Amino acid sequence: MGERTSDSAPFLSSDSEAEGPEDQDGAAARRQQDDGSASGVSPVRAVLTVFILCYINLLNYMDRFTVAGVLPDIEQYFGIDDARSGLLQTVFICSYMVLAPVFGYLGDRYVRKYIMCFGILFWSSVTLASSYTPKDHFWALLLTRGLVGVGEASYSTIAPTIIADLYVKERRTNMLSVFYFAIPVGSGLGYIVGSQVSSVAHDWHSALRVTPGLGLVAVLLLLVVVQEPKRGAVEARSELHQTSWLTDLRELSRNCSFVLSTLGFTAVAFVTGSLALWAPTFLFRAAVFTGKKAPCVDEAHCSTSDSLIFGIITVVTGLLGVASGVQVSRLLRKRNPRADPLVCATGLLLSAPFLYLAIVFAETSTIATYFFIFFGNTFLSMNWAIVADILLYVVVPTRRSTAEALQIVVSHLLGDAGSPLLIGKVSDSMRRTDSFLWQFRSLQLSLMLCSFVAVVGGAFFLATAIFIEKDRSRAESYVPSADEPIVVPKSGRSTQVSVSSVLI
Repeated sequence: MGERTSDSAPFLSSDSEAEGPEDQDGAAARRQQDDGSASGVSPVRAVLTVFILCYINLLNYMDRFTVAGVLPDIEQYFGIDDARSGLLQTVFICSYMVLAPVFGYLGDRYVRKYIMCFGILFWSSVTLASSYTPKDHFWALLLTRGLVGVGEASYSTIAPTIIADLYVKERRTNMLSVFYFAIPVGSGLGYIVGSQVSSVAHDWHSALRVTPGLGLVAVLLLLVVVQEPKRGAVEARSELHQTSWLTDLRELSRNCSFVLSTLGFTAVAFVTGSLALWAPTFLFRAAVFTGKKAPCVDEAHCSTSDSLIFGIITVVTGLLGVASGVQVSRLLRKRNPRADPLVCATGLLLSAPFLYLAIVFAETSTIATYFFIFFGNTFLSMNWAIVADILLYVVVPTRRSTAEALQIVVSHLLGDAGSPLLIGKVSDSMRRTDSFLWQFRSLQLSLMLCSFVAVVGGAFFLATAIFIEKDRSRAESYVPSADEPIVVPKSGRSTQVSVSSVLI
């Protein structure tokens, strides 16, 4: 036979010229996966990309929990109750949740780094604006905190999919671990930086002016360093193409591992959302009730030592939890292919009694309280990177941003969108008087709900273990059906046509 003509090339690849049989050899594909060349991004730039995404993830969580670090000051400044304090987290999560599917849709179809740049610039600007909220305009603080969710939705749905397009298997797990280390570190820094800047400046507004400048640095790094990887290429999945959004939703709803792990992660979001906002305030109220600290009254600046200590614990336990979760999962995976959801379930089930004991011991022993919080947070943090890895290997590359967005919507809708507000409302309803005793006791009783939810989440992860092998195999062997469109280059641009029209 003669050589292939250029007319046959588009049917083999939508990104490059056709390759000969020797270039499509299985060993060559494996070599491309190992050195990262299939993604179109050099190994050095790929590593830099992961660290830049990690830095931005850290900023996101640092910004999110700065408010929690100065919550007693905010309550005193605006004269608000627990229910309205909980709204600060709820409005943020709600906007984040509602817009996540929009950015998930865009992230599966357009250049991802430009979408992230827009989002980061937006939330940095809004955060800066929120730092100038006057005393009689609490609604303005609620509005700006809600708008911050726009920026985070544009980032959180997309960043993990970029890592998935740069690495596979063990390398992907390692890089996701690095990425998710930023969650506890950023959260802890939010408490630490927020409380300490507020303490030095004697003004909680100043705490909200730290992350906007760092956000501008993140945008510059994205534009200069990050290069968009080819979707699915590193997994040698060149046959994949976009399907309609409704098709994506239908297929994801049939993916049992995705649905059940999302419900398990929802329990994690409920617990972490509740503790993130209320734990420093709860510890402060416990210290006031036991007479170890002076109450926050009139225009006095509230003590920030509890936020500082809780922030340090959050950083340390987050690092330990994520690292130990990944390591234990990696070791068990060699003997049990269901190790990932089993480790997630174990982490949640072990965290429940420690969190309960921390809440109970708050009025008798500060040392015991911090001891139990330490272990409870460590076990709770074990699942962050593992849940992300589960999603990436049970969902095909062209649906991952949409899957990330759906997981964000469900986990926040049923998790931390309502949990801070729910805890605040339960606390207000149980408070018999406005004494220091009942300010502490009502919040203590309402926070006990977290232990129950952690057990429910553990059950969902145990159910995930039943389906994980089947769903992973289905995603790895997925082949588009005959009635789905395929991508054929036309005059240098990709055009979707049906299979039948190509065959004719």
